Amino acid sequence: MLKDESGTPFYGSTLVGPAVASDKDSEGLASVPDFPGRRQIGIVSAVFIIFNRMIGTGVFATPSTILSLSGSVGMSLVMWLVGSVIAAAGMWVYIVWGTAIPRNGGEKNYLEYLLRKPQFLATCAYAANGVLLGWASGNSIVFGEYMLRAANIAPGQWTCRLVGFAAITFCFLLHGTSVRHGLYLQNVLGVLKILILLVVIGTGLAAFGGHLNVPRPHNFTNAFEGTTTSVSSFCLSLYNVIWSYVGYSNALGEVKNPKRTLRIAGPLAIGLVTVLYLLANIAYFAAASKEQITQSGTLVASLLFHNVYGDKAARALDVFVALSALGNVLSVIFSQGRVNQELGREGILPFSRLWASNKPMGAPLAGLGLHWAVCLVTIFALPPGDAYNFVINTISYPLSVINATIALGIVYLHYRPYADWVTPGRAAVTAAAFFGAANVFLVVVPFTRPPVGGEPYVTMPYYTHAVAGWAVFGIGFVYWLVWAQVLPRVGGYMLVREAEVSSDGLVRNVFRRVRKRH
Repeated sequence: MLKDESGTPFYGSTLVGPAVASDKDSEGLASVPDFPGRRQIGIVSAVFIIFNRMIGTGVFATPSTILSLSGSVGMSLVMWLVGSVIAAAGMWVYIVWGTAIPRNGGEKNYLEYLLRKPQFLATCAYAANGVLLGWASGNSIVFGEYMLRAANIAPGQWTCRLVGFAAITFCFLLHGTSVRHGLYLQNVLGVLKILILLVVIGTGLAAFGGHLNVPRPHNFTNAFEGTTTSVSSFCLSLYNVIWSYVGYSNALGEVKNPKRTLRIAGPLAIGLVTVLYLLANIAYFAAASKEQITQSGTLVASLLFHNVYGDKAARALDVFVALSALGNVLSVIFSQGRVNQELGREGILPFSRLWASNKPMGAPLAGLGLHWAVCLVTIFALPPGDAYNFVINTISYPLSVINATIALGIVYLHYRPYADWVTPGRAAVTAAAFFGAANVFLVVVPFTRPPVGGEPYVTMPYYTHAVAGWAVFGIGFVYWLVWAQVLPRVGGYMLVREAEVSSDGLVRNVFRRVRKRH
């Protein structure tokens, strides 16, 4: 990596914009000074962004699938613990990268730093993943299911989709017109999520005390009875758990003092989430039988409320679970809209100026709109019976590929560091090795056939999400061939990547076309 005279690392031949001196902390991680302007996210908002993204529909919708795949109550709880350990290791990996490269764009910057040849291939592969996957769509559908159930309307294929469409459209318009109000609502819903989980946990305590409208389940008497021996089922169960912990990777470039903020916000969010997840699952098992839970689908929280409080109270509480899902949609579309904006600002996408714009309301309306449009395709095109699981697995699979790469990249840099890299310490490297190995497992196992009855889909092959994940990377490869190889040769120019430091302190790599000299 090249550096300017002040020591600021950059790719390409030119540093554009005002010079910014870099410093390094005691661990040798590069950082940039804090700037006013777009850096609006402090520690509290950063915690709630991560918290909101983690706690969406996962803890309310996936326990049924996790129990079914793991085979027993005991193993189901073990899976949640394993997921928390993986998430903690992953958080450490992302804090290392996020403090070393505190820029908007997240994993894209880390992949570009690691995978320098073929030139720009990592950029295009990540761009395809970031743009094409409908991250917020699954939670929008579950929002629709809980809202319809709260209204005492049977959730149907199209009614769920239409309510989900309304939810994601509201989030898109709010974040696209007012950053301040969008962040405020996220924070409010973050507080609400804590309250809802506390209600779930309190409901479990009531069930333990005998306040039940159904016979008392005995889930903790032979808790490991029926535990699966299938590696494929174990892997699919872990996908659902990890999906519920996704959010620790939200190392955004708009945070105030990113080095300090990430190191405080990350551990606070993941520690709180882990405790609440385990207690919530214990609450489910205290109020419903194993058979009831596995048959409840995404409505396991509603089942808990029904068994303890009855139908009327359950419908009222379903509204709050739906609002929790809405908070997740808000957080996801906020983050992914800015990923699209950064891809536009760097000149990677077609019509880049459009996606890069903050017009007309000072927010990335076009970048948010691009993610909104992709989510609509996912919401309305997927088979209804397989939609939620397919979205979870298809998003999780490419993320596992990326996580394995950046985690093992830290291990690689420990032994063969680049000139400007300072290893963060053996503890961080050990965490990275563990996180990398876990994600390699998640990449390989989906191609193994699950046992009869353990298939993840009703109408699609078990490996569909893995093929879809690699297909997304394949689209990125084709785009790289056209954008970075064919068009420059035909047009007689070279793509040059320059580091641009804007007035708000954000550093980004910008692609420019430079005519070849003959």
